Amino acid sequence: MKEYGEYLAKIPLFRDLSHDELQAIGRLARVRNYKKSMLIFMEGEPGEALYFVVSGKVKISKATEDGREQILHILQPGDVFAEVVLIDRGPYPATAEVIETGQIGLLMNNDVEDLIRSNAEIALKLLRILSRRLRLAQTQVRDLALKDTYGRLAGMLLILGKEHGAETIDGVKIDLPLSRQELANLIGTTRETVTRVLGDFKKYKCIDLEKQAIIIIDETKLKTWL
Repeated sequence: MKEYGEYLAKIPLFRDLSHDELQAIGRLARVRNYKKSMLIFMEGEPGEALYFVVSGKVKISKATEDGREQILHILQPGDVFAEVVLIDRGPYPATAEVIETGQIGLLMNNDVEDLIRSNAEIALKLLRILSRRLRLAQTQVRDLALKDTYGRLAGMLLILGKEHGAETIDGVKIDLPLSRQELANLIGTTRETVTRVLGDFKKYKCIDLEKQAIIIIDETKLKTWL
């Protein structure tokens, strides 16, 4: 992992570390190759490490009481996850699955704790990551309680466009390998409902549909559904 020192410098959690510190972390970190649909860890398994996305994309999800999947986050290169197990030493609170083939790095909890003891800035950044995740979770809970399906889907498309979108001549292209069912799992509804609402958004020229990709062609119009 020594050669990953320069890459680690691009991850917000490690960005302010010195060259020597980055090289030291690089020697502790491990990187594994994952193919699409492979599991990194399962909800309930012992929490052993902090992970970061080197390449590809990762889906974080929980199982609901009735056995359905609730997607919490879609992560991309540079994102850190499973940081909560550093705090409570408990099991992984969710399942991590690769949805786009890539490489995932990990640092064992004991190594990260040693790093935190020697660098308070790392501890502050971890707290910011946890706070951001908590704020997003609160937003999802609020949206599920207060917004109808059109509002929830419009809000989620805007978030995905901001985090995973690419500007094209046609609009913001959300090129994520998400099925209609997985999109439904993000907002707590059914695949049939998502398909119908996407069709309505397309009819009103808020979005366009291109195989797996969704293109936001009129963000202002889409926001009117919130």
